[in-house]
Amino acid sequence: MELREIKTFKSVATLLSFNRAAEALHCVQSTVSAQIKALEEDFGVPLFDRLGKRVFLTEAGQVLLRYAEKMLALEDEIFVQVTGKEEPCGLLSVRAPQTVGTYYLPGVIEAFNKRFPQISLDISSCAFHALQQELKSGITDVAFLLTDMISSQELKSEVLGIEKLIIAAHPKHELATRSVVRPEDLKGQTLLLPKHDCSYKMVFEQILTASKIRATVIEYNSVEAIKQCVLRGLGITLLPESALQAEIEQKRLLPLPYSEGPLETAILMIWHKDKWISPALKCFMNAARTIIGKLA
Repeated sequence: MELREIKTFKSVATLLSFNRAAEALHCVQSTVSAQIKALEEDFGVPLFDRLGKRVFLTEAGQVLLRYAEKMLALEDEIFVQVTGKEEPCGLLSVRAPQTVGTYYLPGVIEAFNKRFPQISLDISSCAFHALQQELKSGITDVAFLLTDMISSQELKSEVLGIEKLIIAAHPKHELATRSVVRPEDLKGQTLLLPKHDCSYKMVFEQILTASKIRATVIEYNSVEAIKQCVLRGLGITLLPESALQAEIEQKRLLPLPYSEGPLETAILMIWHKDKWISPALKCFMNAARTIIGKLA
C-alpha cells in the first residue's frame, strides 16, 4: 500500500467515478484502475461495487476512506510542522453522541475555528463498541460519551459536566396526570429510546430489568425523531435535559415526576493515553472544557 494509491482511492471514493478521478489526478483511467486493483489485492477485499458505469463504496471501502482522510491530513500536518511555512492545517476526527454534537459542540467549534480556521473537523456519532480501537489506532482523536465512567486502562477520561436525564411524555399521555410515576407504572408502556446516543439508555433498561417490567421498546438513530414520536403521543422517552429543554419550556412535552429520584449522567471527554496532543487538538479539548463546562 502506497500513499499515492491512497490519494487515488480517496479521489475515486469522493467523486464515485474512475473517469472523473483520473481527470482530477491528471492521469489516464487505466492508471487509476490499476492502483485501485492493487489496493484491493493488498487488502483482499473489494473496495468498490461496480454497477455499470457507476461505482459505490463497499463497507470495507467506507472504513478505508476514514483512514485515508486521516492519513492524507496527517501528511499535510507533517509538512506544515516540519517546514513551518503555512498556517496549521489537517483534520481532527471527533466522535460524539447526538446530544453532545447538537447542543454542546457548536459552541466548541466556533471557539476552535477562531484559532485554527484551516483545520478540518470530522464529527460523527459515537459507536461505543468500536470507540476504543478507533482511539487506539488514531482514526479518532477525541471522543465524548454520556456515561459515568470508562473501564479501560488504555483510555483517559475527564468529566466535563453532569447532564440531567428526563423522562418525558406528551401532556395528554396517561402518565402526565400522575403526581408520581413509579417503575411499575412503566409496565405496558411504549418507550422510545436512542439507539446510539451512548450508554444512558441503559438507565431505562436497568429500571425495567430490576422491576421485572415488560414494555415495548422502539429504538431510533435520531434524537429528533424520538421527540417527534413523543410529540405525537406514541410513547414516553428518556433523554438528556438539553435535548428536551425547548419542548418542555413550550409545554409541548412534560417531564414525569419519577419516584426514584433524579436521573443523571456524566459528560466524558475521552482520548487514548498515548495520544500525541497537537496544538490544534489541545485547543479543541480546552474549548470543550470551557464551553461544555459552562453549559452543563
